Amino acid sequence: MDLKILLPSEIFTERSAVSRIVAETLQGSMGILPRRLDCVAALVPGILLFEEDDQGETYVAVDEGVLVKRGSRVLVSVRNAIGGDDLGLLHEAIVREFLNLDEEARRVRQVLAKMESMFIRRFVRYHQHG
Repeated sequence: MDLKILLPSEIFTERSAVSRIVAETLQGSMGILPRRLDCVAALVPGILLFEEDDQGETYVAVDEGVLVKRGSRVLVSVRNAIGGDDLGLLHEAIVREFLNLDEEARRVRQVLAKMESMFIRRFVRYHQHG
């Protein structure tokens, strides 16, 4: 299989001769072999494993995203990815980098919601007095 991992601003990696892929989805761990039916899966932050015929296993910590398998091509599109050989360090990176990003995004959404409500209140007040 051919595997391409995409980030919003770049191609993280492109590999050929991939014999299997294991990814974390909303429903749990999902394995992909070359003859698997075409599919689409929503990915959660976790470890993506792929094995190349001549290189062995490679681990990549990935943020949430989408995996699409069509024929012999597998496309993974995620917000962020970190490569490495030490599973413990990759797991720590997931917790530190990806899950904290979700918390930061929640805080930004809260601030934006407060700003929007303040704007609406001022707008209403302006029209009542104007």
